[in-house]
Amino acid sequence: MTKIGLLLSSVAAAALAFPAHAQQTDTPATEVGDEIIVTGEKSARALQDTPTSISVTTPERMRREVLISIQDVYNRTANLSETYGSTGFTIRGISNTGAGAGGQADAASVYVDGAPIPRSALYGGPTDLWDVQQVEVLRGPQSTIQGLNALAGGVVITTKDPSLTSWTGDARVLWTEHSDRTFSAALGGPLVRDELGFRLSAERRADRGIIRNITRGGYDDALQSLNLRAKLRWTPRALPGLEAIASYNRVRREGGYLYEYARTDQPDFYDHRISTSDQASRGNIASDIAVFQLRYPLAKRLQLSSITSWNRSQTRSQVDTDGTPQDIQAVDNRYLYRTLTQELRLNYDGERLRGLLGAWYYRRTGQLDQHSRVNIETPTGTIASLLRANGASAAQAQMLSTAYAGQLAVIPVRYDAVQPERVETMALFGDARFGLTDRLSLIGGFRFDHERNRYTAETVAAFNGTLPDANFLGAAFAPAIRLINQGVVGLVDDASSPLASNSRSFNAFLPKMGVSMAWTPDLTTAFTVQRAYRSGGSSQNPARAELVAYDPEYSWNYEGSLRSKWLDGTLTINANIFYMSWRDQQVTAFFGRNAYDYNTVNAAGSHLYGFEVEANARLGSAVDVYASAGHTRTKFDRFQLPTGATSTVDLTGTEFPFAPRWTLAAGANARFAGGFSANVNANYRTSVFTIVGRNSANYRVSPRTVVNGRLGYATGKWELFVFVRNLLNAKYKQYDYAENHQAILGDPQTFGLGAGIHW
Repeated sequence: MTKIGLLLSSVAAAALAFPAHAQQTDTPATEVGDEIIVTGEKSARALQDTPTSISVTTPERMRREVLISIQDVYNRTANLSETYGSTGFTIRGISNTGAGAGGQADAASVYVDGAPIPRSALYGGPTDLWDVQQVEVLRGPQSTIQGLNALAGGVVITTKDPSLTSWTGDARVLWTEHSDRTFSAALGGPLVRDELGFRLSAERRADRGIIRNITRGGYDDALQSLNLRAKLRWTPRALPGLEAIASYNRVRREGGYLYEYARTDQPDFYDHRISTSDQASRGNIASDIAVFQLRYPLAKRLQLSSITSWNRSQTRSQVDTDGTPQDIQAVDNRYLYRTLTQELRLNYDGERLRGLLGAWYYRRTGQLDQHSRVNIETPTGTIASLLRANGASAAQAQMLSTAYAGQLAVIPVRYDAVQPERVETMALFGDARFGLTDRLSLIGGFRFDHERNRYTAETVAAFNGTLPDANFLGAAFAPAIRLINQGVVGLVDDASSPLASNSRSFNAFLPKMGVSMAWTPDLTTAFTVQRAYRSGGSSQNPARAELVAYDPEYSWNYEGSLRSKWLDGTLTINANIFYMSWRDQQVTAFFGRNAYDYNTVNAAGSHLYGFEVEANARLGSAVDVYASAGHTRTKFDRFQLPTGATSTVDLTGTEFPFAPRWTLAAGANARFAGGFSANVNANYRTSVFTIVGRNSANYRVSPRTVVNGRLGYATGKWELFVFVRNLLNAKYKQYDYAENHQAILGDPQTFGLGAGIHW
């Protein structure tokens, strides 16, 4: 066996013989040279030994590119992209909330130290990158290993563990020209050497904002946040091999909404961003996460692990939906969710068989409280039908409904709703590799998933304005106008409902199978097939105040992978190619009564295909470069709405929303004599459609290229650096609300200063 082969074997053996966190040292792995260990698939495994498409962001890359939040990772990873502002992300063109704008379950999740983060907190929860050991983006279905909410993939964030051998500390200050100030610190070490250690970290961010509100004053996107984390690690001498890690993460965020609009009907709006809303648009998050992990070797090659997580997330989202100086519409949503997970897992590392067997429990409880003032376009068709049913001719009905809409163009409604829900999932899962020969291995896995969910809703809708005078067309038409007024009030009343509940249960078997071939110690290919799943549930039709059930959706994913090293290990090239077939997709269907007469149905089928390539190369002792390319094509193949649906949008032949065909990224690092270093990196995304459907071409945003850089000087334990985001001042939109002259704009050119100390 070659030296490289021996190194790979020893790394793999060490990864399974010891806990995953034991692989994390104070000297992080680099992208070229030292092996990167990934843990997102529930076992510590060398990246080059993993056929799943995984992109890893190391602490070194976070430092040299000044990555602050998970959104920075989204924008620098192949086949990963932001969606609507910071509300979420797509993996291989699939949004974390699903592709068809329907359904309650997620299609991808973010995990912090094993705890799943609710989607309502993703834009400002515990997803900042200070004192983070590693970020893994798992592209493609992870339903076999991760189970719930992983049809598209997942993002796994692992924070730094305490050291048991030495005291270490880190501190950093960042300051930008737009008055964004970030103060970060971390400290930890052994309380009892080789046995008990702790680590504390904190980050405070204060951002003035850049979107000036000329109606209320101040800045709509101003932000203040505090992220605190404490971890305790225990390896008692009395129980050799036992490791226990307890952590607590507290986040408090007060700031702008999950997205912020700027007016586009102003001159030079990219450089002078303003808003005119009379109501505050704010997003406040309070998140608390506790995680307890235990690992213990039952035998030489057998390890037992337990991971318990508890998460409480409270979010309040307020937004002025009309964006004007007038008090017309506003939304105030409050989310409170508690999530409990428990996983037990056995990992085995034999001569030919390596694998795991686990059991998992998940429970999420909580509710959404909605308080809205909305305007519904007066439905002239519904009014005309009402008049004809009461004896009017078609011409009379058309004339009266049009005249009425001239008096009451929109129906103002005050809408209050409470929507409690409970999701409970239990699962058995396994994943294994069996070596038929020294080179050829079989890959297999399964998951049996049982879910029970209960969705409940109670709504109160009230007319919130003044009805037209019955005599505005004269006394002859007063009875007809009074009839229409009664119909409008009845239409609003129909949206009210007493407390109603709907419970659903689902069972899913999710197999995985494949084969891997190590052609040489530095070249491996694999092919896998697996089934993925997104659970069903119930949705409320707001106009009818009805709970409507919908079924799960399923996909089959076919994937090939290449893992390779070249030029004595100085060049690494990894690639994956994939094809997914997806059926029974959950989409939104409209039923004609008004703009709020909709609910989720299973009506679509689709496919997607593409590839990712990632390369890293060391050009010498002082220079390394890296690049990635992702390509995805998505298409709805089938769209068949249920009887009674009045939707005019046919998804057949259209693409997924926020699904760029190409995502490219590249960067270079250079180290100079005297302690100087430099980084330059760029990322490119092709145009995307920001809604789903045939008229999506009207909601297309253009391609964009963003270049960033950093120049630093380090001496001993200190470092000073300058950095720039969007160096070329690219002007682009994330979303364009053209009819209201509003848009979500990309970040402007920003220069900053930073200083850090490490010991």
